[in-house]
Amino acid sequence: MTEFVLAAAIGVLSAAGTWLLLRPRTFQVIMGLSLLSYAVNLFIFSMGRLRSGMPPITAKGAERLELYADPTPQALVLTAIVISFALTALFLVVLLASRGATGSDHVDGREPAE
Repeated sequence: MTEFVLAAAIGVLSAAGTWLLLRPRTFQVIMGLSLLSYAVNLFIFSMGRLRSGMPPITAKGAERLELYADPTPQALVLTAIVISFALTALFLVVLLASRGATGSDHVDGREPAE
């Protein structure tokens, strides 16, 4: 059941992120990129578990591989979270500068004709 919930969460985040990436406004694109990065982080984190519910470091006398979780994906996800936070902040600054320069927050820089 836990695997289904995790797979559904990854699917929903991926679908929402893709939908937001296709929107015409810059802020929606930034949010879509954030949701996609969260989905990828969850996927990497879930694939790194050798056994659910076990600690990432082996205890003394428990050196069998199936008794612990691999700490490498956890470190990769932590690094990806920090990088995506910095990238989102950079995108928001570029969004504000673009809006100030063009007066629009559309991806192509101009409002659609109505």
